[in-house]
Amino acid sequence: MSKYPTSGPVTLRTNLADYAMTKALKSGAVKSDLVTFDFCGPKVANQGFKPMVRERKFDAGELAIGTFLEAKTYGKPVILLPAVVMGRFQHNHALRATARGAFGPGDIEGKRIGIRSYTQTTGIWVRGIFQHEYGVDLNKVTWVCNDDGHLAEFKDPPNVERTAPESKKVDQMLLDGEIDGAILGADIVDDPRVTHLIPNPKDAALAWYGKYNTIPINHLFCVDKDLADTRPDVIREIFRMLKETKAAMPPSSEGIDFFPFGVEALRKPLEMVMQYSVEQKIIPRVFAIDELFDGVTRELV
Repeated sequence: MSKYPTSGPVTLRTNLADYAMTKALKSGAVKSDLVTFDFCGPKVANQGFKPMVRERKFDAGELAIGTFLEAKTYGKPVILLPAVVMGRFQHNHALRATARGAFGPGDIEGKRIGIRSYTQTTGIWVRGIFQHEYGVDLNKVTWVCNDDGHLAEFKDPPNVERTAPESKKVDQMLLDGEIDGAILGADIVDDPRVTHLIPNPKDAALAWYGKYNTIPINHLFCVDKDLADTRPDVIREIFRMLKETKAAMPPSSEGIDFFPFGVEALRKPLEMVMQYSVEQKIIPRVFAIDELFDGVTRELV
């Protein structure tokens, strides 16, 4: 029996961070008579991803696309909506320690590159850029990681070096010159001991966008499968609210839509992130795009 009512209003435990994209929704400017969000997730949204996929702690909220693909692989009851709540260019998230000498992205084979977790979505995109734009054999890089993945079933590839729990975080290891470089999420270090691994990252990102005509999506909105199965009307209303909060945000300075909505708008970045995830031994196969959605979310436009 579903834990959700079969009709009437619902209140959903929700993990959603503060972004320009979510401001109108979280402030209450976007309202609904059917759906109330209880924004009970942690301030840093990625800290809620593990409880969402392991414990079903949240009814709804954002989830990194890499985490969703793993959840799909392991049969977790999570349903994807074609709605991006956090998308960004990734080139500037690759850094190198200046104490380790000058080198570029094509020179990282044989080096030790830190990242919070091997399966972190920012890392999937940046490693894909290293491989496809700079010819790097990712198997010849040692990835130094502090944390395990969000899915308990995942096992790190053999070229991942996991630090001890009491060890320094990779950003501090980078500053101390103990690793050659790092891929950092939101915590981009502003320090003379660190510089960009990809030169002129903004120009490189815009060139990448010009080549592929898509953006690297990070977090999409997801819901518990029981909610999706029991209340298609709620799922459609959530999507309406997400579209409204997106419409309320200011346009990007680059004139680029970093928050694509709808299956067709997401086809290219989803295909890319799945290809990268297979190449990086995170998921075993590329899913068909239709497999990523259910009968209701597939039709949301």
